[in-house]
Amino acid sequence: MTDFSSDATAILERMVAFDTVSRNPNRAIIDWISGYLARQGVAAEVLPNEDGTKANLFATIGPAGNGGIVLSGHTDVVPVDGQDWRHDPFRLTEENGRLYGRGTTDMKGYVACILALVPRLRPAQMRLPVHLAITYDEEVGCLGVPFLLRHMRALGLRPEIAFVGEPSRMGVVNGHKGSCGMLTEVRGLSCHSSRTDLGVNAVFAASDIVQELRRRADAFAAAPDSVGVFDPPYSTVSVGVLRGGTARNAIPGDCRIEWDIRATRPGVVESVQAGMQAFIDADVLPAMRARYDGAAIKTRMVYDVPPLLPEGGAAEVLAKRLTGTNASGTVPYGSEAGYFQRAGIATVIVGPGDIAQAHTPDEWIARSEIDACCAFLARLAEHVHGR
Repeated sequence: MTDFSSDATAILERMVAFDTVSRNPNRAIIDWISGYLARQGVAAEVLPNEDGTKANLFATIGPAGNGGIVLSGHTDVVPVDGQDWRHDPFRLTEENGRLYGRGTTDMKGYVACILALVPRLRPAQMRLPVHLAITYDEEVGCLGVPFLLRHMRALGLRPEIAFVGEPSRMGVVNGHKGSCGMLTEVRGLSCHSSRTDLGVNAVFAASDIVQELRRRADAFAAAPDSVGVFDPPYSTVSVGVLRGGTARNAIPGDCRIEWDIRATRPGVVESVQAGMQAFIDADVLPAMRARYDGAAIKTRMVYDVPPLLPEGGAAEVLAKRLTGTNASGTVPYGSEAGYFQRAGIATVIVGPGDIAQAHTPDEWIARSEIDACCAFLARLAEHVHGR
């Protein structure tokens, strides 16, 4: 273990102790990171959300101006509720070369490594700037990163490359599907279950919508993309939550469907949305309103995370050189990477840890992954210093 990875592990221990589950504020960890950077002589900008409970952080190290490299990670983690942990999820525990704790893999391990890099950068000697972009609420729809990118545009910054440190076992990832979260709310008319003729069952109407979503999902699976760079090689539609009703003997007046589109190509999301609205307007809503004029179905987009599309650009070329590999590939999960790419920045994912450990009870990252990430960043430091 090098001094670099030892420093990263110490920082990770401090970061894991912050309970940054997405439902909670993240200001405490952002303020701690800001203070850490200040002690390294780096002035960070803390960018709060509207109510001030959460914030992004942005900092630039090195020469002013355009170009340079963004190192991006998020601070929020998924809940531990209902999971059977052997270890305290908010205390870093090491056993047999594994570092246990919530967020160790996804993705405080990477953030700890990039913070440990900071004292190893010499701004006066750097030929390229390094930008730190640390966000909130990635796990619930990448809600923080658009505001951070807006801030970068307001500063007139145009970085050339972004490395997003989601867990990839330090492999180079050049693509993932987009992820669009949808919410459909159905309002019928509640009554006693002995007089179904007097009510309009919102769960029945919702089940018709769910079945149409399933038909569309099956149609995608039956016609894979001709160039299957993703796994599975087709767009997907799924239903994650169906919630309605209050009692067995009451006709439910309300029901909500939380559903998801993962698109392999542009236009898929818009096509599914338009098709579902047409189905609702033609097949579901008229039958409900024939019995109750006040029946309603409203669908809205909760989030729309853009895909990361393989482009073979500067980020991929540099990441391959720094990792010593000629290979790249895609992943099934989503990330903030597509936002950076859409902003005109060449972007890949390259980060420590295995996605198989993310979101799980007793989440862990191998110490060897921290070592590998620190070695990658040490080579990055040589690159920005022109050595």
